[in-house]
Amino acid sequence: MAELAFFTGTMDCGKSTLALQMDHTHATRGRAGLLFTKHDRSGAAVLSSRLGLTKEALEVTDDLDFWEFVVSQVTNGRRVDYLICDEAQFYTPVQVEQLARLVDELGVDVFAFGITADFRTQLFPGSRRLIELADRTQQLQVQALCWCGKAATVNARVIDGVMVVEGEQVVVGDVAGADDEATPVVEYEMLCRRHYMRRMNASAARAQSLSPEVLPFDLDLCPLPGPGRTTT
Repeated sequence: MAELAFFTGTMDCGKSTLALQMDHTHATRGRAGLLFTKHDRSGAAVLSSRLGLTKEALEVTDDLDFWEFVVSQVTNGRRVDYLICDEAQFYTPVQVEQLARLVDELGVDVFAFGITADFRTQLFPGSRRLIELADRTQQLQVQALCWCGKAATVNARVIDGVMVVEGEQVVVGDVAGADDEATPVVEYEMLCRRHYMRRMNASAARAQSLSPEVLPFDLDLCPLPGPGRTTT
């Protein structure tokens, strides 16, 4: 039976790596698939992992109709057994419904990969619809870590080293270099809930620990990471 599966977790937990591995595994068993992605850090039409693995993919735009696209491929003689859909949090709810229809009516397996919540801890519309419709939702076992060593559960947005909690929901970060010195550097950092609520990313924690004005009870109980340091 075909299925709609949603693999999720924070950034840095290996979602794109697993997507590429699943494509490889199915392809080596003689199955034919299509790869999709959207807003990948490496640019358009590329599915990439933080380990350096990359593969060409089809870029998902807001006006892409998955149902019509796959039906046209099949009609023209192309075999489609499965879809790998990376960065699925950026898909529209309607597109997720189209993916579900492909599973139910054409028997195409759909493996979607994405994070659930944005830097404000609010669900992405695409992820919400996937959770509602998926035959199974699987949390990836590789756990990303906060700077303190605890399990990271929140994707924090950091601009020029400062954590922010306001702004557009979709801003691509962690890209190679800025266009010019005036362009803000947008990055994403994995934090535990405690440090997210305290607005304390690694840079802020380091600056606070070095400040002579910080009182003992203002310091976090978790030690800063560094050579020879361990966490408790």
